[in-house]
Amino acid sequence: MMITYVKGNLLEDKAEALVNTVNTVGVMGKGIALAFKQAFPHNFRVYADACKTGTFGIGKILPVRDTNLLYGDKLIVNLPTKAHWRQPSEYEFVEAGLIALVDYLKANAVGSLALPALGCGNGGLRWDVVKPMIERYLEQFDIDIVVYEPL
Repeated sequence: MMITYVKGNLLEDKAEALVNTVNTVGVMGKGIALAFKQAFPHNFRVYADACKTGTFGIGKILPVRDTNLLYGDKLIVNLPTKAHWRQPSEYEFVEAGLIALVDYLKANAVGSLALPALGCGNGGLRWDVVKPMIERYLEQFDIDIVVYEPL
């Protein structure tokens, strides 16, 4: 198992699965979520529908396979760190999302994973609190994990 910390563009990572931090109201209006919306429109449509129908929420993840000419085929893992885009992220939401991600990784063969500093950008959470949470939940996996630190 290896967790590597880098700075840069998460979307350009070669990992099989990319984590996208989202809210639960179906809006990807800024930050990393907006970049995902623009790069992976199919993922956005599935996510928006799941929010509309109430099948997606805090403590759940939404894995969606999508492809992009530049980035290739990816498994996008939508992970909610905030309930509404107007509100800040919550540490409890990040932890609930990590627990759901752990369950998914245990049940599905994912070769590599890249994720942002969950909730630490527009969400306003502190990286020194979130980083140990990521390590506590993900260090058990024997796959390459890349975490994109806050800029």
